[in-house]
Amino acid sequence: MTHAILIDNIGELTTNDPDLGAGIGGRLSDAAVVIDGDRIAWVGPASEAPAADERIDAASRAVLPGWVDSHTHMVFAGDRTAEFEARMAGEGYAAGGINVTVNATRAASDAELGANLGRLVGEALRDGTTTMETKTGYGLTVEDEVRSARVAASQVDAVTFLGAHLVPAGADPAEYLDLVTGPMLAAVAPLVGAVDVFCETGAFDGDATERILTAATAAGLATRVHGNQLGHGPGTQLAVAHGALSVDHLGFLDDTDVEALAGSWASGSRGTVATVLPACDLSTRMPLAPARRLLDAGAALAIASNCNPGTSYTSSMGFCVATAVLQMGLSIQEAVRAATLGGAIALGMHEDGWVDPRGEAQGRIGVIAPGARADVQLLDAPSVTHLAYRPGMRLTHSVWKAGVRAI
Repeated sequence: MTHAILIDNIGELTTNDPDLGAGIGGRLSDAAVVIDGDRIAWVGPASEAPAADERIDAASRAVLPGWVDSHTHMVFAGDRTAEFEARMAGEGYAAGGINVTVNATRAASDAELGANLGRLVGEALRDGTTTMETKTGYGLTVEDEVRSARVAASQVDAVTFLGAHLVPAGADPAEYLDLVTGPMLAAVAPLVGAVDVFCETGAFDGDATERILTAATAAGLATRVHGNQLGHGPGTQLAVAHGALSVDHLGFLDDTDVEALAGSWASGSRGTVATVLPACDLSTRMPLAPARRLLDAGAALAIASNCNPGTSYTSSMGFCVATAVLQMGLSIQEAVRAATLGGAIALGMHEDGWVDPRGEAQGRIGVIAPGARADVQLLDAPSVTHLAYRPGMRLTHSVWKAGVRAI
């Protein structure tokens, strides 16, 4: 028998379901939510709430879905503080710094990698993140990519193979591409749900990216692309052409890129999500991705942390949301939706029945609506507006993941 929990006296409820509330956030005032088991059982006015086994008084706090962080690199060892300090002193960012983390990750044990990942997942959960994707990509050998995927699958909701992160030091580029699209992909495929590629100067060019995306599709895996981060390139166009779930970074887009991303949704079918990474843009001192322009054009938008040791060592989705509002031109409702439902769409988790790395079917995420997975956060604030109104403040009061109170 399940244990039904009623959360009532909610000051502002963001559902992300327009059928349940007003505006793009589907907002309700003086609302209530019932959690039953791992799912949302009921949503509506507090005066109409059904009986439950336990009552939580939200005390007029804001309630919203847990953050969905659709882009991280959290299976790693080592430290890149010196690189960050040098960048803040004026040195530019280049992709080659990844090799520092590769060396440290290869030298670490599975237990050390798992402990570090657990620490990072715990930090994110305490700040309201209930769904996380993470990538391999700091091993870059068959053995190290497989163990990275295995470590990731034990702790996060989505695992992505990023063998195409960088050609490792000393490797022949053509031979490494053969490895990534052949034996390495075959070895890691049972442990991951998608394949990513860093399509950028200093990493993988357009031809290599196309070959990797084609091999991933042939293996039955979804695809993602790191694109247009360091300069304009073919990443966005290739992502759209291959039906990738998302293309991420997007600091350098032209009109044809924006049109392609918006047009991928125009027919009503699933398109490619534009994922922006505000914390990374700030840390690398690169241009902020044009989130406002993308939304105005009709693209689907997600916000993610890009938590990694080199270019965005934070998992604070609240910080990313505040940055998107204060510096990228989004409204608070647009930013919250992008950091919750937008991330769910980027991961293919916005519909019921998606399967986690442990093979278990899950309810849709990114929304607070009947049947959705019960991923809920309460803020120590009366509305989500305070996320940007009080930037830098830790506002997370309590968190439920899959119906279990975590904070």
